[in-house]
This record gives sequence, structure tokens and C-alpha cells, in this order.
Amino acid sequence: MRFLLVFALIFILNSCSNNTFTITYDERNPKVSFAVLKIEESLSKASEYKTISFKLEKGAHAPQAYYIEAEDKKITISAADDLGLMYGGLEVAEQLQLNQSVENTTHTPYILKRGLKMNIPLDARTPGYDDTGDAAQQNIAHVWDWNFWKSHLDHMAINRYNVLTLWNPHPFPSMIKQEEFPDVALHDVCITTLKPTGKENEWAEPQMVSRNVVENLKVIKKIDIDQKIAFWQKVMQYAHNRGIDIYFFNWNLCANGAAAPVEPFYRTYGQPLWNEKPGKHGINNQMDNPVNVAYYRNAVATFLKTYPHVKGIGVTAGEHMMDDSGVYTREQWIWETYGLGILEAKKEMPERKVDFIHRVWNTNMDKIFKYWTEYPDSFEASYKYAKARLYATPTPNFAKNHIHSMKTYGLKSWWNLRNDDIFVHRWGNPDYVRDFINHFEKEHTAGFYMGSDGYFWGRVFNSKTPELANEMEVNKHWYRFMMWGRLAYNNKLDSNFFTKKITQRFPETNGSKLYKVWKEASKIIPEVNKFHWNNWDYQWSVEACIDARNGFHDINRFITNPTLKGSNILSPLEYSENPESTKISPYQMAKTIKLNASETLKEVEKLKNDDNSVELSILLEDLESMAYLGHYYASKINAATELALFTKTKKEQYKTEAIQLLKDCVTYWKLYSEIQHKNYKPQMLARTGNFDVYEILKQVENDVKIAESLD
Repeated sequence: MRFLLVFALIFILNSCSNNTFTITYDERNPKVSFAVLKIEESLSKASEYKTISFKLEKGAHAPQAYYIEAEDKKITISAADDLGLMYGGLEVAEQLQLNQSVENTTHTPYILKRGLKMNIPLDARTPGYDDTGDAAQQNIAHVWDWNFWKSHLDHMAINRYNVLTLWNPHPFPSMIKQEEFPDVALHDVCITTLKPTGKENEWAEPQMVSRNVVENLKVIKKIDIDQKIAFWQKVMQYAHNRGIDIYFFNWNLCANGAAAPVEPFYRTYGQPLWNEKPGKHGINNQMDNPVNVAYYRNAVATFLKTYPHVKGIGVTAGEHMMDDSGVYTREQWIWETYGLGILEAKKEMPERKVDFIHRVWNTNMDKIFKYWTEYPDSFEASYKYAKARLYATPTPNFAKNHIHSMKTYGLKSWWNLRNDDIFVHRWGNPDYVRDFINHFEKEHTAGFYMGSDGYFWGRVFNSKTPELANEMEVNKHWYRFMMWGRLAYNNKLDSNFFTKKITQRFPETNGSKLYKVWKEASKIIPEVNKFHWNNWDYQWSVEACIDARNGFHDINRFITNPTLKGSNILSPLEYSENPESTKISPYQMAKTIKLNASETLKEVEKLKNDDNSVELSILLEDLESMAYLGHYYASKINAATELALFTKTKKEQYKTEAIQLLKDCVTYWKLYSEIQHKNYKPQMLARTGNFDVYEILKQVENDVKIAESLD
């Protein structure tokens, strides 16, 4: 390979010395050029190095791995591929920033494919999965903003993510034009002026577009379909230049933008829509409509031909398809649309490899491989590894049966890591993340992608702090996003590394102390989720204590709600039936949460300072907020246990104690509310409802009345 002497970087390090640095690399390589840019930003902090060289040595290293040699004022970065060179360069830049020197270093990725999951709200007519929340509605414009994607993809690369999965039930009308179905393509970008109220299915099923939505459209961006295509081609090219593979995931059957809008409160899981009106070209949402098969097949082929940087396609055997009891099955439909659509595209692009990821949802391996045995490219499964509770336990065991079924077919699985727990608070516990990633059975792991349903991680829309309003979510939650990406690449990163990163971000404070208290506060929500377990997103919001169908989780719900299966924790009801059990009691759980919360409040107080930046001040208040939330749940767990014992024994002292504990809950929720109200606007959570702390306070107070009324 030919190395180019590109330029000499000259920095004046102090008033009396000049230093010249020479960096040699292939300037045609955009991945390495990005790393060089970051080194350039860091070099002024070091005076001892004169030369930095990038060497591509194919076959000498593992994929994405790198080796850094630093001696005699010279740094050499070698790798077997472009991605390894980029990561090696980013490592050099980081060491210069954190240490002002560079050590001999070698790293090989622990998890080869490290990704993010983003449900993208393209348009009110082609929404993401459940756009009824403010996160989607406030971010549709940003989905079409080049600066947003540029910043987001840069963050991903720096944090060592190399996969971006973009999820939309039916993106095609907003992203391609089809000669065979010319009326489907959508011009402009629209939102709906319909306001979400939190009532489930008011806008139709989460994947579908309802008549209510399309009757209240508003254009927010004038752009034709050719310009849309050019925009997404530019985004995907930039992702490619940052070493990030793009995958698109679809739900089925949801022909949004092509089919006629459905009626509000639409609910037809597994049933055909016999009375559905035809849409454009006769397209609808019925699985046995031959027009749909032809349309989807052509859409998939056209999509791949339009976007050469799409690495793969992911699918769901969806809730809106007929069940598999008939002659025509879901898997046959998916093969005849997605499978044959991919093969059609490959006829024109025989060298193109298209990874296929089949989610294991509403299907199983035997049904899948009735059709996909001969697929010519990579074929892998996908499974909800922790259900919808990424922040509950670092050792979930839900995937055991899935792994067993994959072995028969020699498959590996992508782990879908669903964070439907924490949207507002800045969470940070590297030990939890490391333990979680180390729990993957690597021999069965293709990779992972982390994200949420019903929440788009775009720009912050609910901050009341002017300096932080509209910042990137990946910037607000920089620590959390960094932990998952960096530890998945290098699971040996220790507290010293994270302390240095915190100190770099907040030089005005004691980084070691902040690291410790941040970790302490971040233990609270997982402990609460383990105790008050709910599988799916719509069933529970820990930050708001609400769900979509039942509203507020009152004291009665805390008495009867199960704990995490297999966790060896007793619910209050179970404890009242067997208080001598050796399992973990509710009192023990409450004590642990309360200790975490008390320690957090004590240590945060020591870090408060008038010289703190705005970001650090709000971070410390986030930690306080999690602590008061912890105190609230600890008192509620204890109160639920007292009431369970009262119901069992009719001893009045249990009821008296419970009432006092629930009054404590009111006090703690008020303290929690003060911080939340000061820093954040109320928001509609798509999957669980209205997160308004003062409205919820009324329900917290009502728990006292519930306890008082028991006899």
C-alpha cells in the first residue's frame, strides 16, 4: 500500500517552543481521515511525539483490531482493516487527551457487531413504531436534518458502534420511487396536528396510520422524493465513512403510506381485514392480497438498488398478519416478498451481499426454515434478550430456549436490547454494563443493537434549561451511550478509565467521587425493576410509576405484582404467605434501595459548587432525582409488605405502619417532583402515557386513602 505524506501539523505549545508533527496516512480513506482529525484536535496537548503513521497490514490482525507502538517520539498504528485503523487512531487521540502520552496498546473487539436501534419517525404517513409520544412528534423534523445525522454518526464511531439499525413499519413510500407503483412515493414531510392523549390505540395500533392522523396533516418540510432519496444516500454514505453498517427493520403487514388509513382503535392481531378499503394501486394490509405481494417484493428490490450502503434487512412476522393455521402462512408471505425481493435485486447486483435478520416474534425456527434454507447470504435471528427491561438485571436468562432452538440450524442471534426504562435521567454504572455484556453467550452471539420502542433518541425536547435545550440525546446521555459501545469493544475498561473520562468532561469537580456517586444512584432503577417486574414497555414506566392500560401502579398493584422470575425475590403477597422463607424479602430489597438513595444524596451534596457547569449541576440534580425516586419506591415496597401482612393477620400495627410509610411516599414524590418540574417539561410517553409528576402526585396521595380504607 502507498502511504501519503499529507501534511505537517504545527502547534505552539507554550510561549517559547514550537513543535512540528507529521502524520502519514492514506488521505483517500475517510475512516482514517476521521481518526486523524481527532488526533489533530489532541496533539497540542503533547510535545514529545514527532511522527504518527498508519499502516494497513492485511492478515496481521483480527478484524477491527489494532496495535499501537509508541517509542522514540514516534507512534505507529497498525491494523488489518480500515475500521481497525480508525479505532486505533481514535485510541491515540483519546490517550493524548487523557494522559498527554501514548502507551503501547493492542485491542481486539469483544463483540464484533455493536449497534444502536432507532425507531425512526419518517413522517406522519410513514411513522415509526408508536409515534404517539412527544419524543417522536418533536423529532420528525430532525430525522430529515443532515446536521443531526452527521453528529449522531460521529458519536457512534467515537463510541465504537459499527451498526445502526433503523426501524420503521413501512419506510418505502418516504424513501424510494417505484416504476411499477408510481403513486406510492410521498413528497414532502408531514406531521399530524392531532394531539396525543395517552389513550391506547386512539391513533390506531402502534404500527399503523389511522384516519385521524391523515385528516390532520401539516407539511413541515417541502421536499420531493428525489431529494429524499439523495438525502438518505448521503446519510448512508457518511455512515459507511464512519465504519457503520446500516440495517433496516420492518414490521408486517403495515403498508403505511400505500394502503388506506385504518380506523381509530384498530385492533386485529392475527386476523384478516375483510372490510379494509383498498389503497393506492389496490394495496392494503391483507396478507393474501396478491397485489401486496408484488408491491412489497418490488419495494424491497428497489430499496436495495437505491441504497447501495444498506448492509441488511430485518423483518418481523407481524401482529397484523393472519395466523399460520391456514394454507398461506406468514413465513411464505415473508419469503415471497422480502426473500424474493432481495434475490431480484441481486440479479442486477450479483456481487451484493445482503444480510438478513429474522426476528423471532410470532414465529419459530421450524416455520422460518421451511423457506429460508437456501438463502445465499448471511442469515441470522434476533431476540429480545432482556424483554423490554434493559435496566433490571445484568444476567437475564430469557434467551435460553431461543439459543437451544438456534443450535439445530447453526444460527447466531442478534440481541435486541430494549431500554424502555430510562428516558429522562442520566444513568451511569459501568460495572452493570460490563456484567451484562459478559453474560452474552458469545458462541451464539452475532451482535447486539440497543434502543427503545416508542422513544426516538434524537434531540432533547423536554429540557427547561436553555443551555441544554435541543442538544443531542447522545450528548445528554453521553456516559450511558459511551459505556455500552466502549465496553462491548473492550470489556476490560476499568474504573480508572471512566473516572478520567468524567474528569475530562467535568474538570471543575472531583472525577473519582462523581464516578462513585453516579454508579450508586444508577443502582436504584434496576433494583426497583427487579422487584416490580413487568415484561413489556406498555406495562410499566419506572420513572413515572404508570402504564398504558392501568394508569398509576397503586399500592394494591405493589402488593400483588410479581418479582423478576428466577431472581429469588419475594413479592409482598408471597412474603405474607411465608415470612420464614430464606428468599430475599421485600424488606431487604427496600433496605438496599434506601441505602443506595441515602448514600447518593449524601455524596451529591458534597459535589455541589457554584463553579459547576450548567451540565454538571443538572447531572447532580438527576442523581438526586433518582435518589428521591428510590426513597419513594423503598417506602412503597415496605408499605405494600405491611398491608399484605395486615390483610393476612388483621393486626392493626401493620396498617398503621403502612399508612405512615405511604405518607413518606408522598413526601419523597414531592421532592422528586420539585427536581423534575424544575428541569423538565411534562411529556407524553408513547408506550405508557402522560409523565406529569404533579398529576401523578394526586395518585401517590390516593395510596394513603386506599390504606386507610382497608379493614
